Amino acid sequence: MGTSGMGPFDNDGAEDLLDDLAAMPVERRLGAIRGVLSTAAAERGYLEAPEGQMAVAAAALTAAARSRSACPAAAAYAPDLTVPEPPPQLAVLALHALDRVLAPESELAELWDETDGGQEWLAHLARLRAELTGATDRGGDRGAGRGCGPVPRP
Repeated sequence: MGTSGMGPFDNDGAEDLLDDLAAMPVERRLGAIRGVLSTAAAERGYLEAPEGQMAVAAAALTAAARSRSACPAAAAYAPDLTVPEPPPQLAVLALHALDRVLAPESELAELWDETDGGQEWLAHLARLRAELTGATDRGGDRGAGRGCGPVPRP
């Protein structure tokens, strides 16, 4: 599966997405995130693990951009990645994509189900869903309108 942990960016698919986003102009990043989420949400056949991994990462970026200025990928994977604040519809699309990742015929869900950490992974996704719905605050600048970007240095 190419996974180093349970976090949304701890896998090969997410790293590919972050590399792609970092290589494109900031103004195109939301469109790319929307594309990843749309692809996963619309899949009616078997959702392969890399697409599922990218969808989870895109959902995490969407949640972070809606709630605070620092992206969760900032520290280790993409320290200079900036994502503009997404429209509310993107959070709804992210929820649909997560639903598809968790649905039957999802390789990523199947792979996690076969591990001892499957329940913990599901708990991570439940927290991500709560962030997307606004049911929890990550402790940031909710409503600041800045999207997510690199962590400011003192």
